[in-house]
Amino acid sequence: MPDASVPTASALSVLMVASEAHPYAKTGGLADVTGALSGALARLGHAVTLVMPRYRAVDVAGRVGRRLSLTMGGRPFEVGLVEVVQGPRERVVLVECDELYDREGLYGTGGQDHPDNAVRFGVLARAALEYAVGLESAPSIVHAHDWQTGLVPVLLRTRYTADPVWRRIPSLFTIHNLAYQGVFPAEMLSALDLGAELLSVDGLEFWNQLSFLKGGINFADAVTTVSAAYAREIRTDEYGEGLQGLLVHRQHVLSGILNGIDTDIWNPLTDPYLPAPFSAVDVKGKQVAKRALLTRYGLPDDAAAMARPLIGMVSRLVEQKGLGLIWEARDALVAMDAAFVILGSGERRYEAMWRDLAAAHPMRIGARIGFDEELSHLIEGGADLFLMPSRFEPCGLNQMYSMRYGTVPVVRATGGLDDTVQAFDPETGGGTGFTFHEYRSSAMLVALEAALATYARPARWRTVQQAGMRQDYSWDASAAAYVHEYRKAIDRRREGVGDREE
Repeated sequence: MPDASVPTASALSVLMVASEAHPYAKTGGLADVTGALSGALARLGHAVTLVMPRYRAVDVAGRVGRRLSLTMGGRPFEVGLVEVVQGPRERVVLVECDELYDREGLYGTGGQDHPDNAVRFGVLARAALEYAVGLESAPSIVHAHDWQTGLVPVLLRTRYTADPVWRRIPSLFTIHNLAYQGVFPAEMLSALDLGAELLSVDGLEFWNQLSFLKGGINFADAVTTVSAAYAREIRTDEYGEGLQGLLVHRQHVLSGILNGIDTDIWNPLTDPYLPAPFSAVDVKGKQVAKRALLTRYGLPDDAAAMARPLIGMVSRLVEQKGLGLIWEARDALVAMDAAFVILGSGERRYEAMWRDLAAAHPMRIGARIGFDEELSHLIEGGADLFLMPSRFEPCGLNQMYSMRYGTVPVVRATGGLDDTVQAFDPETGGGTGFTFHEYRSSAMLVALEAALATYARPARWRTVQQAGMRQDYSWDASAAAYVHEYRKAIDRRREGVGDREE
């Protein structure tokens, strides 16, 4: 069998641009995806260079290898490029510009976005492309992620289109969450060195403002999102966030590719954050993790507490994640014969809700506001159930982590949750979790009650647990699907199908 790490004649060179990537900087699932996808593509034999900002929190040993002098909107920016070799086919380039990135928070602080985010990520787009222009050979394709890199496809088809080499290089733009669009005042056009003609329906104009996300969708040769169900949903009025018409118009280049998970990091047999290993064959270590989790939250860990189902959540505490349903159902939830452990941060009203519930029910509810990587692993390993009642969910990763750790998910069947969690069928005993469809607190409670009733039947519960633990959500299949879309985009641009009036 050939070594997949050895490049072949058909190997691609991928320039990936993202605002965050594990293990360098992370606010959510985007970092997990960009970090893991890069590695998976490299294992398939493709060369990957990921370009991202060097934020204050990025702690790497590396010197500036090249410097760029950029001018944008008449303003000069001195940019350093720090290359970090990840492997023979994988490297990360950190864009160093202290006035833009050496500050608290990747995107903002105190619940407020940094006011110059348009410039910060405009410079990232320019720096990434200028870095690539300086290489001996151009990339096969440019892959940009979310609104922060929405200007990358725009610049490729405007600023760089006069270059006969770069004119033929396609871009693929991935939407991780359509609700976050990077919308800025129209007068930012000049500060970004963008022409006035881009303030148009087929440019970046969105309700008389600029949308970086819309620019990425409009100018990319291929557009992907992170699950097949979400690719269908965002073309509807309910989920389209005002861009449904554009997405219907571009549906011929739109596809959904389910995110994978890093099965080396998320592996209950080798996870350093768990007190004992376990697997689908031997789950005894899961009880050890449950006791450790209860202790960590200061909850009872006696025999009665260990027998009682423990429901976990690791989530941004925002409306999208279904916190409104939990608010409506809070009295019914605390009346259940179950305990809850919560980790997350977000809207102050929902942070306060969990603090208040934990204070009122200290024997059943534990809440930690903030993010803690070690604790998130312990929740996945020690909880019995994992609750994700999202209003919408482009893909979701925690439901996949949960199944791998024998923590049965209870989810609303939307987006990637619908694509990954197979609803439990009490007649056949098949399924990997519990689902509900209507976005109503009563529907969520019905699903939870069904899960608790199944938990009370150990043999049946073990079947659901094992079914989830045997699912394969590794990055291998997802990375191969991206390569397929890369090749389609390359062919489309080569044939001129992807050309705009440039």
